[in-house]
Amino acid sequence: MTETQSTILVVDDDAAVRTVLTRALTRAGYKVSSGSTAAAMWEMIAAGEGDVLITDVVLPDENAFEMIPRIRSRRPGLPVIVMSANNTIMTAITAAERGAFEYLPKPFDLNEMLAVVRRALEQAAREGAKKTAAPGFGGEDLPLIGRSRAMQDIYRIIARMTQNDLTVMIYGESGTGKELVARVLHDFGRRRRGPFVALNMAAIPRELIESELFGHEKGAFTGAAQRYAGRFEQARGGTLFLDEIGDMPMEAQTRLLRVLQEGEFTAVGGSAPIRADVRIIAATHRNLKQMIASGQFREDLFFRLNVVPVRLPPLRERVDDIPDLAAHFLKEASEDGLAHKRLSPEAAALLKAHRWPGNVRELENLIRRIAAIYSEEEIGEEIIKAELAEAAQAVSDPEASSSASLSERVEDWLNGYFARHGEALPPPGLYERVIREVETPLISAALAATGGNQLKAAELLGINRNTLRTRIRDLGLTVMRSGRPGGAGR
Repeated sequence: MTETQSTILVVDDDAAVRTVLTRALTRAGYKVSSGSTAAAMWEMIAAGEGDVLITDVVLPDENAFEMIPRIRSRRPGLPVIVMSANNTIMTAITAAERGAFEYLPKPFDLNEMLAVVRRALEQAAREGAKKTAAPGFGGEDLPLIGRSRAMQDIYRIIARMTQNDLTVMIYGESGTGKELVARVLHDFGRRRRGPFVALNMAAIPRELIESELFGHEKGAFTGAAQRYAGRFEQARGGTLFLDEIGDMPMEAQTRLLRVLQEGEFTAVGGSAPIRADVRIIAATHRNLKQMIASGQFREDLFFRLNVVPVRLPPLRERVDDIPDLAAHFLKEASEDGLAHKRLSPEAAALLKAHRWPGNVRELENLIRRIAAIYSEEEIGEEIIKAELAEAAQAVSDPEASSSASLSERVEDWLNGYFARHGEALPPPGLYERVIREVETPLISAALAATGGNQLKAAELLGINRNTLRTRIRDLGLTVMRSGRPGGAGR
């Protein structure tokens, strides 16, 4: 099928959109038939016209999403490209659910539209009527907010990935919403009837990660009073979300790679293989390629996990979404019993000008605090100025609160640790495990700050050089010098 033989159907109630698309498609060598209503669209489709359909979602007489199943039934080989000014994650997911070939947010880029049309024609020529309808997703709102171009790209990737079980690697700074994306992939994916199980590698003692992942048999180690089903078993039939995968120790990486290769695993202390029936979604804020270069992450595991990489933009790259996000968090606060509040335009402008090192999580915390402690119905610029100044002061004077913050984090971790074990006491040796968890990043940071010089690092830490060497060996740390693997410092 050549371009001059191809006819593109364009349906939109906006005459300007029809004109722009008709001119661009005609210049590209296509024939164009256009209409402004769902009735006109159906008349063309029923008559067998068109090789590709481009349609707006909201038409005067019917929603195009409601028509797609009928179109697919009547013309199963006709690719449908939908456009919408309602640029939300649900629009992208609904487009995928109904079997649209592609979703493009308005305003769209003409070159991108032409490229999508070419792909649609190529696929139609290759596959004919092979596409089948996708299962339903439901219609509840999702906590992924934003109409920026960066988020539109994310929505489209997510929508595609809900239609398969491919492994997804989510990259993003802390606070960008990596677990939210993982939950959307699960809740609207093919495994949504199964469990969603999350494990944060940074929150688990290194020596317990394999037990948490793969489980352990009774008597596998001191304190293993009964069999424990690990996260792989808990997530059977569903999704296993491995957060902060860059913090996974090397020995656990090796076992995870074996599971991904062979599709089965054994519990710690066990011998019978257990089939791994899960979809893996991983996430990290680290640069895994740099970790591979420094010997901290397995390259073969990286390629197994990095099948579909998704990069979540930091909030500073999507500042146009901040007013919508703030309004969403204020609405949530009112639903939790707080008084309804709104942002003034000046306050919204101040929020957009902030750098947001903590990303969406920082914005959410700020908005919730404002909703709780201020009585004003409209949040003005003075309130925002005061809150941002207080946040900046806390960042610039970390010693004023670092001790309390560390204590609180350790306490939260311990409470969660005991909660995970329920009534059964965890294995003995908790003191040593906690000390190890704190000591490992402390020594690593000191070595990094001194370029791997152990003498300087020991002085910085206030301990004996021989003691430092012993701890480096016992903790299994790799000493780096000037960014390269090396031995002990001078």
